[in-house]
Amino acid sequence: MRDNSLACTEIPVIRPQLFELKHLKSLSLFNCFTSPNQYLTSVSDEKWLDLSNNLETLEIRSNPGLIGELPSFITSLTNLQSLVVLENRLTGSLPENLAKLTRLRRLVLSGNRFTGRIPEVHGLTGLLILDLSRNFFSGPLPLSVGGLSSLLKLDVSNNYLEGKVPIELQSLKNLTLFDLTNNRFSGGLTKEIQEMSSLVELVLSNNHLEGDLTGIKWRNLKNLVLLDLSNTRLKGEIPWSILELKKLRFLGLSNNSLGGKLFPQMETEMPCLNALYVNGNSISGELEFSKKFYERMGRRLGVWGNPSLCYNGDEIKNLRDHAPFGVNQCKRMKAVTLA
Repeated sequence: MRDNSLACTEIPVIRPQLFELKHLKSLSLFNCFTSPNQYLTSVSDEKWLDLSNNLETLEIRSNPGLIGELPSFITSLTNLQSLVVLENRLTGSLPENLAKLTRLRRLVLSGNRFTGRIPEVHGLTGLLILDLSRNFFSGPLPLSVGGLSSLLKLDVSNNYLEGKVPIELQSLKNLTLFDLTNNRFSGGLTKEIQEMSSLVELVLSNNHLEGDLTGIKWRNLKNLVLLDLSNTRLKGEIPWSILELKKLRFLGLSNNSLGGKLFPQMETEMPCLNALYVNGNSISGELEFSKKFYERMGRRLGVWGNPSLCYNGDEIKNLRDHAPFGVNQCKRMKAVTLA
């Protein structure tokens, strides 16, 4: 019935007959509970246990009327391989024994109003996706996340997490997405990130990291396509070694305290680059990119907010639409011949 548009009843309830489906493998409650103030806990844990022998997939998704905490029965569904609790209005802390679900391959609890600390995840060694984004979690990222050796995607963005990025994460050799956006992490850009050589997207923007970019062996991250370190209180200069990111398409370094110059070799050494944002820094000197580069980048070249930066107008003559936004043309000294 997936491709039909069957509307839920005006006041939906989870009926006892559901739990007579002893061989049920997949259950999805999608966009059904829209009226406010309804609780999953209205059904007894014992009823849910009737499904525990066979249920492998549970999705509770896009139900703005569902409130209350994540029910304790969840951790008894030990055959679950996929648990998706996405975009509801659930609150409270997560069960401490969430790691009992040792068969999980996907754990998505995004877009709710969960609070408290993220519990330890020892035992979830088969987990491929961990997405806890868009909640109100606080405290540090558990060290046990570093033991999830199969993990492909780790997204804890848009929370209130703090502390250092755990060095244990260097063990995540299969990770392709690492997103810590909009948290309160500090302690610098940990060198252990360079050990995560499988990374395709590294997004750490809007944190309190501080430090600089020079301590990372960027050549180890040769698979990076997206790197966003905007608004992370970085200092120093952009290192030459960043040119070794040959697959990089998006580089975001805006709203930091970076100085120095932009390398014109970015144009040739980073052939896939089509978005570069360094606005809101202290980069100085002359932009020496070619006309072709400015055409390629267009408005995806963000260099405004660098007061001592200018561009060579001769390079982009007759291409006023492609002049870098918010940057003045360099003033040339004209030779004066004395009579």
